Amino acid sequence: MIAGIWAEDAQGLIGSNGVLPWFLPSELQHFKQTTMGQVILMGRKTFEGMHKRVLPGRTTIVMTRDETYQVDNDAVLVFHSPSAVLDWYQSQNPETAKNLYVTGGAEMFVAFKDSFDRLYRTIIAGTFAGDTYFPKVLAFDRFTEVSSVKHPADDKNDYAFTVKRYEIKR
Repeated sequence: MIAGIWAEDAQGLIGSNGVLPWFLPSELQHFKQTTMGQVILMGRKTFEGMHKRVLPGRTTIVMTRDETYQVDNDAVLVFHSPSAVLDWYQSQNPETAKNLYVTGGAEMFVAFKDSFDRLYRTIIAGTFAGDTYFPKVLAFDRFTEVSSVKHPADDKNDYAFTVKRYEIKR
């Protein structure tokens, strides 16, 4: 299964200078629980925005057009095209294959827009300053919303948010 997973504000903002413009521990926990033990894919800018930190318990793929790009960590796979990522993913043993989660940035969602089986979209009840918006290329009419879970603001999370899950229509 290939899924897109992201958080956006009320205006569709997903980033500011390569990082998230908010800090919501409960939303980060949702991301961790959803992707733990799976494969996560991100673009080079997103990876560098995380200071090249590898998230534990997940296989990390970085995709970049820079053919000379290297990561000083054997736990990170580097690919240079969507087809190379998909070839690697499809070559995995079906009995032990993990799900592939596209985590951003915007260019990764564009590159894999036709490959998604599932979407995890967090909508934050607020607006923030930033420079990167979720691309308007995803055809949501190809999906059915199967769940919507509201999380209220609390002493650790300054903003309420809703996690929506969508499945591809078959």
